[in-house]
Amino acid sequence: MNRDELSSLSLVEAAGLIRNHQLSPLELTKVCLSRIEEYDEKLKSFITITPEAALQSARQAEDEAQRGERFNGQPLGALHGIPIALKDLYETRGIRTTAGSKFYAQYVPEKDAVVVDELKSAGAIFLGKTNMHEIALGLTNVNPHYGTCRNPWAADRVSGGSSGGSAVALAAGFCLGAMGSDTGGSIRVPSALCGVVGLKPTFGRVSLRGVIPLSWNLDHAGPMARTVSDVAVMLQVIAGYDPQDAYCLDVPVEDYMGHIREGVKGWKVALAEGEYFGLTDSQVKQAIDEAGRVFETLGAWVEPVLIPDCYQAALANGLMVTSDASVLYQEQIQTREEDFGKDVLQRLKNGASLPLKDYIQARRTQSLLQRKFGEFFNKFDLLLMPTTPVVAPRVEGPDAIEMARLLTRYTSPFNLTGLPALSLPCGFNSEGLPIGLQIIGRHWKEAQVLRGAFAYEQATDWRFSKPPL
Repeated sequence: MNRDELSSLSLVEAAGLIRNHQLSPLELTKVCLSRIEEYDEKLKSFITITPEAALQSARQAEDEAQRGERFNGQPLGALHGIPIALKDLYETRGIRTTAGSKFYAQYVPEKDAVVVDELKSAGAIFLGKTNMHEIALGLTNVNPHYGTCRNPWAADRVSGGSSGGSAVALAAGFCLGAMGSDTGGSIRVPSALCGVVGLKPTFGRVSLRGVIPLSWNLDHAGPMARTVSDVAVMLQVIAGYDPQDAYCLDVPVEDYMGHIREGVKGWKVALAEGEYFGLTDSQVKQAIDEAGRVFETLGAWVEPVLIPDCYQAALANGLMVTSDASVLYQEQIQTREEDFGKDVLQRLKNGASLPLKDYIQARRTQSLLQRKFGEFFNKFDLLLMPTTPVVAPRVEGPDAIEMARLLTRYTSPFNLTGLPALSLPCGFNSEGLPIGLQIIGRHWKEAQVLRGAFAYEQATDWRFSKPPL
């Protein structure tokens, strides 16, 4: 295979080739690093790259792959020899973890986050730490400290955030899997704008221990990749109960790949409509409507449905995010406010000034809507809607800020409710910019969301599209 073919492999394809001794982990890692070196000066998807450590891990992975087992006698893991990138708020032992901020610029953790440890145990090779919106409090990835992360489909467009670097690295062929985090849409938004797949699991499904927080009540850790099955494999590795994480819940983990190919025939699928979705760009709406028709051809019963209380959910989520973040960063706000980016500082100050009664009401809204959406999914297997109302806004321009404000409109309600939600590509607009389809399911039913997404993905060709680097 040539370099472009290697960089286009899915995670599942590459893992199979490595296990069958048809692909060298070292060769694959070198290809990823060479693409980063060639293209990332323009895209700014990484904050820290670790080529020496990656190559050392790749050499060991290659030796173990030839043996058919690890040097300690354990079997090869599901991600053995697979180059992975980590959003730069996952703590990594001996490697700085900046959270996209000046405050953590020299922070070198003494141990790995739980998720990082699980990925290592599965055999993943870490290439480095990806760029993100400062402290994860933003949706553009315009970072004043580490550079603006650029969309690989059009460099004058935002990548989306706050996990923008992870999405860009995947779309550009720099890695085969990546980790993001999602507090209001930070996995799904950049996945949609960059044309990759990103899953926000159910709140409490994946440990957050060792992930620099933004909101204790709304943060989710989740996988990003180029295909649905790749995301399923990564989730299988990282999902599970962590008794030392107060927000992680002890709910059995499903077999995410076991039934992924069984389709959606006979399923009841809701297609979101109503006034709340009136801001959707016409080309985005057309793509989502067409996705609904694809589900019908797959044997699902698709019904347009008014979705309850999305405005209240989005409002409550936004209030809680900024308020929680202002508590986390209250000392820095008081003593070093000049070290924040202008947009982030303003959001933190807005959160700090929120009346207590409004926060209490937001928490009550959260409890009520968790119950209401639970009842909604007693009637439907899946809910379909756009991931974002618009395609990637321009980095600069008269409407850049206003367009960026729309990006979490359809994602944040599912942080508040904690429901699993996935974004995958469903088309392009007339300018060649990706459009994302969001698929939401009931609590703890990630396997069902993945199965529905896989059925749609296999019925379309969007996953084969690559940005013109």
